[in-house]
Amino acid sequence: MSAPEPGPHGSAFSGRVGWGARPAVLVIDLCRAYTEPGGPFALPDPGPAVGATAELVAAARAAGHLVVWTAVRYTAGLGDGGLFVHKVPALACFVEDAPGDWGALTLQPGPGEPVVVKQYASAFFGTSLASTLHAAGVDTVVVAGVSTSGCVRATAMDALNSGFRPQVVRQACADRTPALHDNNLADLDAKYADVVDLPEALAHL
Repeated sequence: MSAPEPGPHGSAFSGRVGWGARPAVLVIDLCRAYTEPGGPFALPDPGPAVGATAELVAAARAAGHLVVWTAVRYTAGLGDGGLFVHKVPALACFVEDAPGDWGALTLQPGPGEPVVVKQYASAFFGTSLASTLHAAGVDTVVVAGVSTSGCVRATAMDALNSGFRPQVVRQACADRTPALHDNNLADLDAKYADVVDLPEALAHL
């Protein structure tokens, strides 16, 4: 029997986790700090990702699928920020009552849609997210938001670690540069998640 042809990332990588029966849309940190001009983490072109995320959310709502949002919040004095806020001092913009309201979400959660508050990159670390998804019978998480190389990547990896099928939607994520976005999607697709295009995700929702 001949050996299988190596894929684009080598034969050891790029399998598929596929879609389960019960997807949920997970919108990661899509807030004013990233999407508004002058924001501490302002992205060069957030509009397409915001629009694609809005399409995913609308499709999930229409089909009765769960939508979960994440937001970063710290207490005054950054007492719950640990070493992350030392590594990334600009995270101080997410302190409660900080000026600018940079942590306000760009798209508005609907009634009953959970907003998971987190302090670190992964939406699963130190939060109730896994329990919320398991209780709802979710087996697949459709990941959108920002940034691709940071909180999206960390969340997708921990989704896999937690037994969920991560589907990262290419057009619904954004980063500081196209190269960072593309390189991280390629690595996620090779090892930790399925990177899918918006039409495929909409069809499954």
